[in-house]
Amino acid sequence: MLTESQKERYARHLILEGIGSEGQEKLLAGRVLVIGAGGLGSPVLFYLVAAGVGRVGIVDGDCVELSNLQRQIIHTTPAIGIPKVASAARALGALNPDASLVTHPLRVTAENIMELIDGYDFVIDATDNFETKFLINDACVLAGKSYSHGGILRYKGQTTTITPGITACYRCIFPEAPESDVALACSRAGVLGVLPGVIGTIQATEAIKFIVGEGGLLAGRLLTYDSHAMKFREVTLRRNPRCPVCGESPTITTL
Repeated sequence: MLTESQKERYARHLILEGIGSEGQEKLLAGRVLVIGAGGLGSPVLFYLVAAGVGRVGIVDGDCVELSNLQRQIIHTTPAIGIPKVASAARALGALNPDASLVTHPLRVTAENIMELIDGYDFVIDATDNFETKFLINDACVLAGKSYSHGGILRYKGQTTTITPGITACYRCIFPEAPESDVALACSRAGVLGVLPGVIGTIQATEAIKFIVGEGGLLAGRLLTYDSHAMKFREVTLRRNPRCPVCGESPTITTL
């Protein structure tokens, strides 16, 4: 049962068709793991906690740097030098004390990711490197865990929601990571500061809808956004029967 304080806090959800008190109670019981507390993770975390998602896991092994603050809005100048998970937890705790925040000040690896995603209903990939994105995909597919992929570069972003066994996975779209020199060039290409706000907000929306069970997800669809031209585009995705992780004869069966 919602407390009087919760009824006031979530009043706009309680009168919203499709959510109401039942949906809000689902959110309060919901569990979402956010991998990455940077550009994409900032809006994702803010909106999940504001919406009342009961348990939010935060995974990030970095500390706050001055160059982060152009786009990573969950952090502030006084937080420079402290772990991002601690900085994020401080901001989120001030926003909504209802949320149970679980911080993981570490980088995801093949050794720890299965344990990290266990116990969560939905996972959000808010990372910025190819190696981790492939690792998150493979782990979620092997664990049968739905997750939201998000990516940004320069003026452009993309996102899709992956449901193992039903939709195309990340490897169906991108069979393997690019060469290391290409990945390094991407990290130096720059990004428009507001871009992760758009993509991250969509990812948070997907997580909320998944938990509540309301509305259509970006399942089997890749949504791309060009902030320079101010255009959205949707691409239909189909499973690759020869995908090495979710295909008919997978070759990736362990991490």
